[in-house]
Amino acid sequence: MSGPDDDAPAPEGPGLDPDVLEELEAWGSEEDEAAGDGHRGAGVPDGDEPVAGVGDGFPRRGGQIVLVGTPIGNLGDLSPRAVRALDEADVVYCEDTRHSRKLVSHAGIVGASLRSLHEHNEHERIDEILALVRGGATVAVVSDAGMPGVSDPGSRVVAAAAREGLAVTVVPGPSAVLAALVASGLPTDRFGFEGFLPRSGRQRKERLAEVASARRTTVLFEAPGRVRATLSDLAGVCGGDRPVVVARELTKLHEELWRGSLSEAVVWAASPVRGEVVLVLGGADHQDDAAVGDDVLVAALSDRLSAGERTRGAVDDVAASFGVPRRRVYELALAARDPDTPPSEPPG
Repeated sequence: MSGPDDDAPAPEGPGLDPDVLEELEAWGSEEDEAAGDGHRGAGVPDGDEPVAGVGDGFPRRGGQIVLVGTPIGNLGDLSPRAVRALDEADVVYCEDTRHSRKLVSHAGIVGASLRSLHEHNEHERIDEILALVRGGATVAVVSDAGMPGVSDPGSRVVAAAAREGLAVTVVPGPSAVLAALVASGLPTDRFGFEGFLPRSGRQRKERLAEVASARRTTVLFEAPGRVRATLSDLAGVCGGDRPVVVARELTKLHEELWRGSLSEAVVWAASPVRGEVVLVLGGADHQDDAAVGDDVLVAALSDRLSAGERTRGAVDDVAASFGVPRRRVYELALAARDPDTPPSEPPG
């Protein structure tokens, strides 16, 4: 997701009440207080000097990676603990250094060392970051908006650090996924996050079929120019009556939450959709699978197989077209080919 909206209200600094700020600071450890609030600069600490934590309640020796949540639209959502973590980091790896430079300047941080970490160079940066952490550095990781590693760079760095047993900690912050979910009015007790769907081909069909059959709420990201096409595809596999919420420009000046059915959403999205978009889709009813009879699925399979399509492709197409689990269609295909063949796991 992209960064804060320049039109959003942007107070000078976090602007918290002094009493609240004092209470937040009290969450830090005694070791944090002893470390002081000054920026340590971009250098790596020498020797075995302890590196101060960021308010997690216990001291750390050696280096660590700190994942820092940043605003998804309103700079006022930058927490005091996030500011402190960015200020105390030896290096800040960010999705876009120009964007993050504005963020640290807004927070009043001077002298921060910023380095790029984006989808095109994350793999190359891993060794560099791990070497810094091994050497005792505190490395902060941020994305342009929200939590790093969630449809943004950072997850591969964390996985590599975890494999080596290096310290990783988190400064939680705003999340477009959770903000859209809790504001949607759809069930929140069980939900899944799909990120961005594949743009085309078999992978998209398979993912659409999985989303259609899920009985929990599903959250998806989508680019504004592809919102209508995705809503139309979802309506095709889920049925037009499935409830959906389109959350647009969350926390920004022009925030909007549109609620309705998928068929209504397709009509609504005929006008250009602008800004950052999150889709929240209601789960499938327990009756949805049974609404499509086996005879209908077998007939659709037969049509595709007779046309020369391979079994795997036919199964994918039928599952996506009718919004039923792929496993169900695969087992019907096996039974049609050889009635004595026991059900098995479908190929990946």
